[in-house]
Amino acid sequence: MHIEISTGTRVFVDVSGVTAKLESGLSRYRSRLTRVEAHLSDVNGPKGGPDARCTLEVRAAGLHPVAVMSDADTPDEAVKGAVEKMNRLLKSSLGRLDDANRHASASGLPT
Repeated sequence: MHIEISTGTRVFVDVSGVTAKLESGLSRYRSRLTRVEAHLSDVNGPKGGPDARCTLEVRAAGLHPVAVMSDADTPDEAVKGAVEKMNRLLKSSLGRLDDANRHASASGLPT
């Protein structure tokens, strides 16, 4: 699983900490993921409200890329929220794929 992290000009994060959060948060799918991209940005600049956004894009072997987004007060909270959303998405999409493969007949057609 290759991890890439990019940040906007006003976003300051501990890249090794974000990498560790992504690795541990997505560890269940490690063998199936080929690439993880985290894009961290400042949503509001000096204005109030949720300030950080994490857009997380994941590429799983044999599937189209999927992405989620999470806004929060801090970049760390945004990463945590995006990882939680991605886990739900991967559980759903990879679970359906596993079910389809499990229920295929000898001819390869679904039963």
